[in-house]
Amino acid sequence: MAKKIKTTVGPRWAKFCGWLLKKMGWKTVGGPMKEAKAIVLGVPHTSSWDFIVSYLFYTQFGKVAHCMIKKEFFFWPFGPILRATGAVPVDRKSATAMVKSLIGHMEEVEEFHLAIAPEGTRSLTTRWKTGFHLIAKETGATVYCGYFDWGKKEISVGEPVQLTDDPKADMERIYDIYRKMGLTGKNKENFAIPAK
Repeated sequence: MAKKIKTTVGPRWAKFCGWLLKKMGWKTVGGPMKEAKAIVLGVPHTSSWDFIVSYLFYTQFGKVAHCMIKKEFFFWPFGPILRATGAVPVDRKSATAMVKSLIGHMEEVEEFHLAIAPEGTRSLTTRWKTGFHLIAKETGATVYCGYFDWGKKEISVGEPVQLTDDPKADMERIYDIYRKMGLTGKNKENFAIPAK
């Protein structure tokens, strides 16, 4: 019996989130991920506002995109609120434990859509994390190259990317996909795609 976990939201709340996203000037490109198990990469991640915009975007479809939040933030009264938005408590001190925990979550349920910022930080970084690759390969989840472009104010789950057994080669292909997009982060100086 699959563990019960929140995967949908009420139609009124979904409609409100879509309305608010438009009022904020954002354009939605495409819809939600179609597969039961899927991972969307959130790029570029340069501000806490990325979470808010992404939450409104995905919730407007009546769906829940789970995200990782440090377990230390899950105290009263914030814990229940975070869980209601789809947040999953993780131990960020151990990358191995964090990945194993997420794999466990995805394997226990019938549907799980996970949003991950591969940059791993809102600060400037030239090396993206590849934990999502391991999670996808272990669970059979489809990976999407999602984006929120603060320049054009467009947001989308993007297109799915086919993964192989070579994480390094796959990351290079993913970098190329994002290079072609010409994305702008809210804090422009904090976004850079790793060089070839």
